[in-house]
Amino acid sequence: MNVNMKRLWVRSMLGAAALAAMAGGSAWAQQGQPVKIGLLATLEGPFAAGGADGMRGAELAVKQRGGMVAGRKIEIIKASSDAKPDVAVNATRKLVEQDKVDIMVGPLSGGEGIAVKDYSKTQPQVTFINGASGAQGTTLDSPSPNFYRFNTEGAQWMVGLGKAAIAKGYKKVMVIAEDYAFPYSQVQGFMTEFCKAGGKVPEKAWVPLGGKDYSSVIAKIPKDVDALLVVLGGADAVNFLTQYENAGGDKPMLGGSITVSQDVLNYKGKRRDSLVGTLSAGPLADAYDGADWKAFVADYQKTYPVSAGGFPSPSLFAYVYYVNMKAALDGLDAVKGDLSGNQAKYREALQKMTLKTPTGDVKLDGNRQAIGTTFVTEVVKDDKGNLFNKVHSKIDNVDQLLGMKKEEFKIGSRDVPSCP
Repeated sequence: MNVNMKRLWVRSMLGAAALAAMAGGSAWAQQGQPVKIGLLATLEGPFAAGGADGMRGAELAVKQRGGMVAGRKIEIIKASSDAKPDVAVNATRKLVEQDKVDIMVGPLSGGEGIAVKDYSKTQPQVTFINGASGAQGTTLDSPSPNFYRFNTEGAQWMVGLGKAAIAKGYKKVMVIAEDYAFPYSQVQGFMTEFCKAGGKVPEKAWVPLGGKDYSSVIAKIPKDVDALLVVLGGADAVNFLTQYENAGGDKPMLGGSITVSQDVLNYKGKRRDSLVGTLSAGPLADAYDGADWKAFVADYQKTYPVSAGGFPSPSLFAYVYYVNMKAALDGLDAVKGDLSGNQAKYREALQKMTLKTPTGDVKLDGNRQAIGTTFVTEVVKDDKGNLFNKVHSKIDNVDQLLGMKKEEFKIGSRDVPSCP
């Protein structure tokens, strides 16, 4: 072969290699390169304590893999919001458009989730995986093809509580809840079952997120209700409980999932003890005796001891962020870190995945929404004075339509459902 022929041969071989690399997307170029994951939680506002624990849960999932997946380092870029949708979108936009993350995990709050889902439609090159937000509309109303939620949502979390309330003798209940999408979902999940069983809800008080004064709400609690369904989280829950105690309130309570999470149960105050016996429901129970759950709790406690800011048991936010980050990493592992072709293989892996979580298997429906387990729980006190949730009952394979036919189902709102 003469020199010119050899040069032509080399060029042709290089060209063929380039074409092969292009045909396979950028998989070759990705090998060994870091995967950038944006992590968004509320580190300001009423859910700041829960947001910090959400970050801990997500970081624990990364730590358990040694910070690597399929030979690629996981690089976490954090951002904070304050439970306001516009703030969450702005923080997400920075992570996506300036920091150029490959995958987004977040946000925390329901209204934020709907807003970030809408934004995700404008960024098809990035895969969005939920943090802890639990509004129904995020995946039920105009779902985004690149937004995935591996946690069950607010209404799913309340399945079983209505029946438990009736069994406890609570036939008439007043609702006190924050006025945005997630509490609407929680109230719907409770009332759908409660009303069907003959319960009545004569009064609903919708209060602003981040409210400080609950005196007017407390003043209008009917004397003849058997219990209060309180769907307030973080600082809002603490403020209400403190003011209700000071006003001499004595109605038993049913709790929303966020109302009896560890970030609330660990606040200091006398009213805290009156939460003992409170029935609630959600995607976890502190005292669940499943082996995988116990291992998760032990790992959380070892990594984030109380002395270093952790809670005696992981909060709802820590657990749900852990689940969603684990899904993000398990999906990467399934495709050997390949995010080429606009992440098509990765998204297919996420959609088909059976995610192994500490509380059981999770699968996604056609809207990329989790089908999973709900626990009805009861608040108890241990011998050290810590409050925690024990298992009252467990319901598996809870779907987003709450057992209803699609044509019968309506997303929860201020007025839906109703049983005065």
